[in-house]
Amino acid sequence: MSITTKTGDSGKTSLFFGERISKDDLRVEAYGTLDELCSFMGMAKSLVKDKATKGIVEGIQRDLFIIGAETATLPKSLNKLKKRINTNYVSKLEKLIRHWESKKKFEARCFYLPGENLISSSFDISRTIARRAERLLVALKRKKIIKNPDIIIYLNRLSDLLYLFARNYEKKPKRK
Repeated sequence: MSITTKTGDSGKTSLFFGERISKDDLRVEAYGTLDELCSFMGMAKSLVKDKATKGIVEGIQRDLFIIGAETATLPKSLNKLKKRINTNYVSKLEKLIRHWESKKKFEARCFYLPGENLISSSFDISRTIARRAERLLVALKRKKIIKNPDIIIYLNRLSDLLYLFARNYEKKPKRK
């Protein structure tokens, strides 16, 4: 079987469970951004030597699939999804944030210049994509297309965690 279906040649794509929408729909932009985030996190994961961090990143990538699935599902079909992001996923990230914050001292409200090395840069790119995904999902929520508030909270915490990953993989953070 070929991956080329030609069903998108007219500018339409399928959501989960078969509904067709335009490829420039905000939903498609949102789950495309989640896919981009997952890919950049995969690059960061490939660079990290620490198995524990690799496991954390892979778990987050799996969570992004869950968010993407919900984003690509119309409300009438949400009950067909096996998993949805909830407060347990958010709590897991908050626990990780506390752990990674304890590993390094940070100056309050200080910006760091990205680019110390490939690992920290990969996490910084991931962080900025997570912020874009969050903005898109806020727009979907405002339009009452996405109703799950835990998705936005999850992405907000994720960008914080990715910031901490980036700073922890720098030798000497350069403040801006």
